Amino acid sequence: MNGLDRVRSGLEDARTLLELAAEADDAGARSEAEGHLRQISREVESLELRRMLSGEDDQANCYMDINAGAGGTESMDWAAMLLRMYTRFAEGKGWKVEINDFVPGDEAGLKNVSLKVTGENAYGYLKAENGVHRLVRISPFDANARRQTSFASVSVYPEVDDDIVVDIPEKDVRVDVYRASGAGGQKVNKTSSAVRLTHLPSGITVAMQNERSQHANREMAWKILRARLHDLEVKRRDRAREEVEAQKKDIAFGSQIRSYVLAPYRLVKDLRTGVETGNVDAVLDGELDAFITAQLMGVKNPARTLPE
Repeated sequence: MNGLDRVRSGLEDARTLLELAAEADDAGARSEAEGHLRQISREVESLELRRMLSGEDDQANCYMDINAGAGGTESMDWAAMLLRMYTRFAEGKGWKVEINDFVPGDEAGLKNVSLKVTGENAYGYLKAENGVHRLVRISPFDANARRQTSFASVSVYPEVDDDIVVDIPEKDVRVDVYRASGAGGQKVNKTSSAVRLTHLPSGITVAMQNERSQHANREMAWKILRARLHDLEVKRRDRAREEVEAQKKDIAFGSQIRSYVLAPYRLVKDLRTGVETGNVDAVLDGELDAFITAQLMGVKNPARTLPE
């Protein structure tokens, strides 16, 4: 029984128990029905999680860059706070975090840092954090204790293997053999030595007739097909990187995806989904699941507030 069937079966069981509880005014049956509903809710959440992490690279490890933006020392300190927040989040998932590059700030914090995050679905989760993050607080670096706004950007990329292995299932390729011909259609042999390969998923066709035997033509055609598919994959990944770059904005006011306010009130609000919470300390300590899940599932509810 698959997950969806289990949900349907569980709903039927819960409905039956609720009807029995209503008829007999049975608190035990009502409690059992509520237990079934809680189990169904967990099953639905599991199905939703599998759906939202079903992207091609979602299960991959990832690289994360954090860069301080407008705001000078304030923003460099804010970038360091984000480094701590994401490190705590990763540790909570049981992931490993390695710092590949670190440029310290002039007075405090950091100018930029590059991380590698290793763990199941690391990219799937953290890709939701791409964008500019805004902090509002009373400056710890201002003798007059004025309120300051700081910005930092977060960029996340999946880890990909530089050596792309082109494994072509034979069922994906149609092989046609035919007689080779010379210029103007003149037949150059009486056997079917020419080979045409058609890669069905991509539509790429490779024909080879220059070699003396069908075996040699087939071997060369496969070699060319692998090379063309390799090139296609490289271009696809380059386009994916370009799309991520195109989504980046200036690390400044008006381009943020999430605001973290420590003064004059305390609130973290995701500007894409509307999810917010007043428990700023918990968020800065790595409790990001609610924000990330809402973004990955496409939830947009301006009134959604998390319990503190």
